[in-house]
Amino acid sequence: MSKKINETITWVGQTDWELTSFHGDEYSINRGTSYNAYLVRDEKTVLIDTVWDPFAEEFVERLADEIDLNRIDFIVANHAERDHSGALPVLMRAIPDKPVYCTANGVKSLKGHYHQDWNFNPVKTGDRLSLGSKELIFVEAPMLHWPDSMFCYLTGDNVLFSNDAFGQHYATELLYNDLVDQAELYQEAVKYYANILTPFSQLVTKKINQFAGLNLPLNMICPSHGVIWRTEPFQIVEKYLKWADNYQENQVTIVYDTMWEATRRMAQAIAEGIRSVDVQAAVKLFNAAKQDKNDIITEVFKAKAVLVGSPTINKGLLHSIAGLLDSLKGLGFKNKKAAAFGSYGWSGEGVKIITERLRAGGFELINDGLRTTWNPDAAQLDQCFKYGAEIAKSIS
Repeated sequence: MSKKINETITWVGQTDWELTSFHGDEYSINRGTSYNAYLVRDEKTVLIDTVWDPFAEEFVERLADEIDLNRIDFIVANHAERDHSGALPVLMRAIPDKPVYCTANGVKSLKGHYHQDWNFNPVKTGDRLSLGSKELIFVEAPMLHWPDSMFCYLTGDNVLFSNDAFGQHYATELLYNDLVDQAELYQEAVKYYANILTPFSQLVTKKINQFAGLNLPLNMICPSHGVIWRTEPFQIVEKYLKWADNYQENQVTIVYDTMWEATRRMAQAIAEGIRSVDVQAAVKLFNAAKQDKNDIITEVFKAKAVLVGSPTINKGLLHSIAGLLDSLKGLGFKNKKAAAFGSYGWSGEGVKIITERLRAGGFELINDGLRTTWNPDAAQLDQCFKYGAEIAKSIS
């Protein structure tokens, strides 16, 4: 069902209530998502983006109910990833000669996905497409979050179609930021930034400043996932600027896995030690084997210090911790301190391995880590408590 945003813009996307993972199984989806596509009508009509492949036939059928497909003059592909472009093959079979506007990298990517030589029109930052009384202004946004990504801005209505920037994986029929639960919205927005856009934070800041330098008025931001920012749209821009600036809160995130509860008991004692020194700090504990990886990464993003624990197994780490450390290295978090801990029975390499991998991931190491043997007794748990207290002092 289409939804009229204003006299010019109609939402023609798809709400996906059933989605549970994204990017394969790399990103967990807890509240569904939406694939936002927009129909812009002036003297000319343009379709901005489509939807994911599984909804392609349904999308084109509903679009045809909204408008005679032949009356679509232009198609804009802000990003070629298949959750945005998946319906293009079905649509282009119906209107094969319509021009497709995208970046030069977008042409490469779309051809790579679909092996079709559509009527591509590559655009660069500052290029304009006249719709009659209004124009679309294109703004390249490479690596936000793919090399082909771009925004487009609609004059007159003062609307930014921001593609993946400022979005969230959040299914709702309410469509607008002021109508949804604000805690849920913030939770999904920061999770999206932490897990997808963190590696490109410097580019985020640069692109926001570049767009601000165009001195264009802004009434609304229409991303490709989640809600439309119509009430105080700059609030999410301001959040992005904060998140891109080596973000941290007064929080310590403790992540561990455990075989026979020894490393878990260490984690709890360390947490108590931290709280004994800094009662204002949020100290959050996560079992990496049992809790959502992407939610844990979000809490690492928010933290000023991260403690990672694993027992030693086969001269290495439990796989949930090893995988998490790989993800953290790829995301390239900045301005965060870290330390390792873990229990062992025989060889005990785990703490050293965690320490080395935290260093390789760009974390500032607080110390060389803490090891205990077997199931920690009262004296060892007291050592963990003191370890937590010392960490709290070092990060205060």
